[in-house]
Amino acid sequence: MRQAWGVSTLRRDELANFLRTRRARLRPAEVGLPEGVRRRTPGLRRQEVAQLAGMSIDYYIRLEQGRGPHPSRQVLAALARALLLSRDERAYLFRVAGEAPPDATGPGREVSPGMRHLLDAMAETPAYLVDAAYEILAWNRLAAWFVGDLSAVPPGERSMVRWMFGATVPESHWADPEVLRFARTTVADLRAAYGRYPADPALSALVTELLGLSPRFAALWAEHEVGERRPTVKRVAHPELGPLEFECRVLHVPETDQRLIVYVAAPGSPTQAAFRRIGERVGS
Repeated sequence: MRQAWGVSTLRRDELANFLRTRRARLRPAEVGLPEGVRRRTPGLRRQEVAQLAGMSIDYYIRLEQGRGPHPSRQVLAALARALLLSRDERAYLFRVAGEAPPDATGPGREVSPGMRHLLDAMAETPAYLVDAAYEILAWNRLAAWFVGDLSAVPPGERSMVRWMFGATVPESHWADPEVLRFARTTVADLRAAYGRYPADPALSALVTELLGLSPRFAALWAEHEVGERRPTVKRVAHPELGPLEFECRVLHVPETDQRLIVYVAAPGSPTQAAFRRIGERVGS
């Protein structure tokens, strides 16, 4: 009789194959490691995965060979982080290892080495990373010209949504239809996160706070729109750079449910020239 696939069944061969293929698809730079030389096979080396996951190389080799002990939930979680698995891939890893996938209790707030490397590599493009609740987690040096130097701001107080609907925002700010559309889609995306993470106290507290402080947020929240972000055009009168116009792209990062926010200037535009100037200034 064929055995049903349940959470109590460890499928060693499937687990081994899955680990090998996930390791092979990753480049060292994506996880913050140097490329090095003499790589005879694509992807990461076994010892690199073991190092990233905080386990012995011998233990990891046995997992890839379909032998060894039943991996614990802590080991599986470490492997999922090391291999930059998406939510679906992480759930699959747990299931083939005979474990129930962990519930996502809150938005992912850990910044991977690969994402930090990507931010730093965007030398002429302001970009920053937020979690599903729009808390800014990381930013590059160009982004600091727009969101400020947040290194002195404690984590938990870098909320885009609080700034967007704060009491100091003048009413004239909302006259721009692109600003209103940006706010509307942010609230719709925040509501989607609110539904995905009902047990997250920080997200619940944020929504409760904004409902009490901002009638505009309360009105948008009451519309019950749920959806992902779409690009918007932003026009900024920057105190040092002058008038700027760029497309604000919000890119979903599936493996962490985070968003990479990028300011994209049109090729050959004055805004692109301004971004290039400040890129040269902060890079010198």
